[in-house]
Amino acid sequence: LSLSIFGISWSEFVIRPITFHGLFMALFASVIAPFGGFFASGFKRAFNLKDFGDLIPGHGGVIDRMDCQFLMGTFVFVYYYSFIKSVTVNSVLQIVYGMETDNQIDLYTALGESLADRGLI
Repeated sequence: LSLSIFGISWSEFVIRPITFHGLFMALFASVIAPFGGFFASGFKRAFNLKDFGDLIPGHGGVIDRMDCQFLMGTFVFVYYYSFIKSVTVNSVLQIVYGMETDNQIDLYTALGESLADRGLI
């Protein structure tokens, strides 16, 4: 594939994984996050509140100005821990150490069988 932009010809176009992550976050921020105001409005209505504060008169408070930011922050947190954060040996070992002894032995046995089946041990 040959691409020419402003007279510069590119024969290779590389898209890194961070591009896809940024694209998903931008898509969420532009399409879904603005509905954070509706969510906050429903939340306030459920508790019979007019607004979340009176620091900015006529604007419903500082938190009312940040409705979509809370939704976006939650999305980024969940997205990061679901798709971006890499798993390390130490993080897996911390989980294993928190397991009961019987479960640790079962995991050890299953891992040993899996490695033996693949001819690694």
